[in-house]
This record gives sequence, C-alpha cells and structure tokens, in this order.
Amino acid sequence: MKYAYYPGCSLESGSAAYDVSVRAVSAALGIELEELDDWNCCGATEYFTQHELVANSVIARNLALCRKDQQQLVAPCAACYLNLKKTDHLMAEHPEMRRRVNEALAAGGLHYDPGRVRVRHLLDLIYTDIGEAALRAKAVRSLKGLRVAPYYGCQVVRPLNGFDNPEYPMKMDEMFTWLGAEVVDYPVKAHCCGGHMTQITEDAAFELIRRLLDSAVEYEADLILCMCPMCQLNLDAYQARVSSHFNKNFQMPIIFFTQLLGVALGLDFEQVGIGKEIVAAGPIIQARLAAQTAGATA
Repeated sequence: MKYAYYPGCSLESGSAAYDVSVRAVSAALGIELEELDDWNCCGATEYFTQHELVANSVIARNLALCRKDQQQLVAPCAACYLNLKKTDHLMAEHPEMRRRVNEALAAGGLHYDPGRVRVRHLLDLIYTDIGEAALRAKAVRSLKGLRVAPYYGCQVVRPLNGFDNPEYPMKMDEMFTWLGAEVVDYPVKAHCCGGHMTQITEDAAFELIRRLLDSAVEYEADLILCMCPMCQLNLDAYQARVSSHFNKNFQMPIIFFTQLLGVALGLDFEQVGIGKEIVAAGPIIQARLAAQTAGATA
C-alpha cells in the first residue's frame, strides 16, 4: 500500500523519535510512505490567528504537491493532520476562499481541487487499512502485563477527523488491546495538554499537564501513549517542573504510540527511538516483557 507522507516540522527535530518509529512500523506492516517533495510547515495553530488566507494557502500548498497518483496523504502529527483536513474542508465549503487560495498557489505554478487528496492520520490507516487480524498476525511480542494510557489530545479528535469518536475516542485503546496490553481507563484522553501555553502562563499550563499525569497515576498506568508531538513534549519535557510546581514526584514515561507498536512488531528499542524520551520508558517496558517471559517459562 502506497501513501504520500507529510512528516511536518516537529518530526524532523524534537520529535524525531516519532518519525523514526512511523517509518519503521510502516515498513514492518508493508505500508509504503513516499515523503512529499519540498513540503513546507503547516503553520501549526499560529497562522490562523494572524491571516486566514495566508494560513490556508500555506497549508494548501502541501496538498497541491501531491501527485495525481497520490490520493491519500498521511500526517502523523495531530496539528498537521487537523490543519490539512481543515483547509481541504474550508476550500470545499467556501468558493471564494478556494478561488483566493488557488490564486496564491498559481504564483508557484500549483493548483488544488478540494477533495482530491484524502488526509489520513497514521492511527486511522493502521486501524482501518491494516486491521485487527493482520496486526495480530504480524505481532511477535505480546504486550501483556503492560498497563498503558492512550492519550489522543485535543487536535486529532476534532469533528473533522471522521474516524473516531471526537469526545471519547477508542481506536488506540482497541489497537493495543489487540496486542495484549492492559489499556487503563483514562477519562482525560481527549483533554488539552496546554499546547504553547507554557510560553504564556505557566500556572495554567502546568495545571493542564498535572491533570493528565495525575489521571495516569491514579489509574496505575505504566506509561502514556501519545499521537501528537506537542503533547509528548509537554508531558515529558515539563514533567519535572510540574512535579516541583505541585510538590509531586511524577515519573511517568511518555512515548508515541508507534514506538510501542514497533516493540510489539519485534523491532528493537533503537529502531523505534525508545531512549530519546526524558523520562525513560525502556526499563518499565523491559521489566513487563521480562516478567511475561518468566511467567511463561515457569
């Protein structure tokens, strides 16, 4: 199966482990990703607050870069995924916006007809196109004994997503249940992590992060699985400061869902970027897998 691939800026820098694991898992599952040539930043959330036409034009350029034979575009970053979907939708619903965006694209010799490219998140692609039976068949390590809290964040679950419940998503929960993990109840799974709020008001940002970490601790999760670079960054990089701020001692590993999926598919930690996170995830994963092996041979 071939798909156009839009990694986005974060996956080339601070969230390189996500890109590494996306590519490794895709290869293991027979998913062929072809990175868009000369793609540009999606603008994250900032562009839309400044100039809607510029924001949509910048995003639409990536859609227009898809060749005629590239009808599906995979975007693992939740913000990139949402922006690409949103611009495609806005251009379809608003003829004047479509005209003006294409006028801007024409300056670079490009044009985009809304609906020509189907934007997909990798979770949807694996869950839907690969499916339960094939995923179970390709898994070589059971995740039994590992308690995980799937965290979707607030971007990928917006109503435009079209592949999961926007208020209480379950696709990641189901997928890791197939792989043997114990998926804990995680009521805050679609709550906001604060995004860039850490740069504006730390008190508000730290409170949002605390709620997510506290809930995972309350339900005795071994680690939190993310599908958004910003969410992973906030929960991992700011965990020590949030602990200090609230007189806590959080030690909750935060990794991308593709990293743990890669482990289940038999990939080494290095192949999926485990070890690049700040709060180490490797030891708890190794301990749970070792306990499972010991129990099976006892």
